[in-house]
Amino acid sequence: MAEYDSKTYTAVQYNATGPSSVLTVRERDLTEPAAGQVRVRIAVAGVNPTDWKARAGGTYPGALDGWHVPGQDAAGTVDAVGPGTAGLEPGQRVWLWDVAYGGSEGTAQEFVNVPAAQAQPLPEAESFDTGASLGIPALTAHRALTASEQGPSRLAPGALAGKTVLVTGGAGAVGHAAIQLARWAGAQVVATVSSEEKAALARAAGAGVVLNYREQDVAAEVRRVAPDGADVIVDVNAAANIAADLDALALGGTVAIYAGTGNESVAVPVRGAMGRNARLQFILTYTVSDAQKHDAVAAVGAALADGALRVGEEHGLPLTRFRLAETAAAHDAVEAGTVGKVLLDIG
Repeated sequence: MAEYDSKTYTAVQYNATGPSSVLTVRERDLTEPAAGQVRVRIAVAGVNPTDWKARAGGTYPGALDGWHVPGQDAAGTVDAVGPGTAGLEPGQRVWLWDVAYGGSEGTAQEFVNVPAAQAQPLPEAESFDTGASLGIPALTAHRALTASEQGPSRLAPGALAGKTVLVTGGAGAVGHAAIQLARWAGAQVVATVSSEEKAALARAAGAGVVLNYREQDVAAEVRRVAPDGADVIVDVNAAANIAADLDALALGGTVAIYAGTGNESVAVPVRGAMGRNARLQFILTYTVSDAQKHDAVAAVGAALADGALRVGEEHGLPLTRFRLAETAAAHDAVEAGTVGKVLLDIG
């Protein structure tokens, strides 16, 4: 049951890795969703570091065989439903996750066919901007916050009550989601930033304590508000932070490491880690277990329904917008470290 009356649509694609100039705007033939799929008319798409890294020829998932559409995250409206697909119907607002993982069809296009499970309901009260900003950042943050062997495996209100969470890089997209999800789950949240401008963003996201790591002793300040230390540390740069992380970590605590800038190594102080009985959990959201991904999607959906996940500068995540035809510039902006979330306005 299709609602779109044109036979073609616009997509951004590349058939060779390299700089952002390999991205090309092309017209494609519209296809019907297969059994178990839905076709989504994309309104807004999110741009993540993995998008430009894969396009540049990095080692992220998704083999390049012919034309490839970048993009993992988006929000839009169900346009058509494939045979045997239940639970979704044309006109329903949804947010998408992991769209390009393992394949060639991403979100930098006007339409995309996806398995129904990868299209999650977007509440009427939430914007497409919010929906397009979830995906990789929020699912990564959920896994980081649930990496402790003490659990929980799925966040919910009160699930982190009595816990202290330290989020390094609190003004980034994953850091922003981690702050919001940790607060929703009842944790005390401490965030680190590098400037007063970023501190304002972390506070707007909900961090109760914000530290400038260039000017303050992070471990000492964490222990001032949480004498036993941080139970979970969500870390954006463990190669630089590991010593301070261990100093700030509670006994039996977990350092969840979700980012790296290249092939750098983490030099772990072995005795310090032993003394803390520390767990170092490395995270790539694409390759978590099916159960972990299911829990993350469900928890993010619940937090979204509770109004706990919001974007925009007033909520701690500034938005930088580009048109679909400007996808190359959007990739460049993410690679350059634009603060906040980079979005593509598509429909």
